Amino acid sequence: MMLTDIAPSLPEYFADEILLHPEKRKFPKFDLVRLLGTVFAPTKGCRVCILIDFDEPAEHIKDFAFVKEDGFPVQKNAYKHFYQGLKNGALDALNMSGGEMFAFRCSHGSNLDLRDDVWDTTGNHLSLDHDIYPNYDLILCISTFSATAPLTAKCKEYGFRGATLHGLNDIILNSGLAVDYHEVSGDAERLRRALTNADSIEIDFALEDGRVLTAWLGLDGQEAQKSHGLCTGTKPDIANLPAGEVYFVPNDARGQFPMKYEDGTLGVLEVKNRCIIHSTLISGNQSTIDAHNARLTDDPMTGTLGELGFGTQVLPVSGADIQDEKVLGTCHLATGRDDHLGGDILPSMFKKHENSTHDDILFAPHKTPNFNISQVRMNRGNQRQVLIENFRPARYLMDALAADR
Repeated sequence: MMLTDIAPSLPEYFADEILLHPEKRKFPKFDLVRLLGTVFAPTKGCRVCILIDFDEPAEHIKDFAFVKEDGFPVQKNAYKHFYQGLKNGALDALNMSGGEMFAFRCSHGSNLDLRDDVWDTTGNHLSLDHDIYPNYDLILCISTFSATAPLTAKCKEYGFRGATLHGLNDIILNSGLAVDYHEVSGDAERLRRALTNADSIEIDFALEDGRVLTAWLGLDGQEAQKSHGLCTGTKPDIANLPAGEVYFVPNDARGQFPMKYEDGTLGVLEVKNRCIIHSTLISGNQSTIDAHNARLTDDPMTGTLGELGFGTQVLPVSGADIQDEKVLGTCHLATGRDDHLGGDILPSMFKKHENSTHDDILFAPHKTPNFNISQVRMNRGNQRQVLIENFRPARYLMDALAADR
């Protein structure tokens, strides 16, 4: 049975074939005016700037030297599609001003607080706190690592709106940033309502050796939140683009789940009282496991689970988690700081500043082919619903997406 048979009013990109092969979904051409006009309405009178990052920002940003240098694909996309796009008509079309580009020092960690130093394209050394945050209404941060957490704190202090678009590549530009964010927001809200006030979530992971690991996340009936891409009005806020996610801040967790490390090593993580306490090798390098266990011992806050998220969009794999975690049928956990999500894990609670990151652990077929999410279940009062089976949305989620169309 086709999934659209149970929900005939769903858009065609929720069809069975597209869910199995999201790369076959057709997207409109990327349009900067449409994206910014939708995400940030109103834009009239807003002054906008772009932030990018380098290890040596003063060297690479002066006279846009990086454009002629090897590497820097994210920064070059920022220059070509955003900086030049603004200067070549988007500013006028949106009734905005500014459009300047600045460079800060790369944080080398997801959601680490940013250094205050920043440079303009003539080589002047400036301050984010004194020269950038107070003087712009919209700030677009297109960087190597996510800056959502620090900019969320800064926007509340200085009153600006903005978006973080780390890891920007061509696939993201032509899919996750080409969509209609009114539709993305609507679908995120439908799934948020379907999941909100959950008491707990259970995730079953089927390993290649036949074992099934189960992680239990306690949510205590909290209101589900959404990353839906719209940052409208005038209230200070930061959108994370591409968007399309429903998430919770767990207040408890236990059980086990698998982890694929950057070098391909696979481990089983043991969780108690919301914290990862130990990793055990499945395959790969024991030294990778030993290094993780040493980090957990030295700074236990690095193992605290700060987020549980579910994707809500049908998007192709981009190779960057910023988009791939938004794909319907995937879910992710995150360790570390969660203050930008309304949680209680603050940077000051870590032993070392460089440990105060927010690191997503994505479970998706392309990312973790060595194990399967055989089932995800939600418990809410007397209600028990299957949400995901074998990395595909179950009927409950598809029915929720079809509601109120």
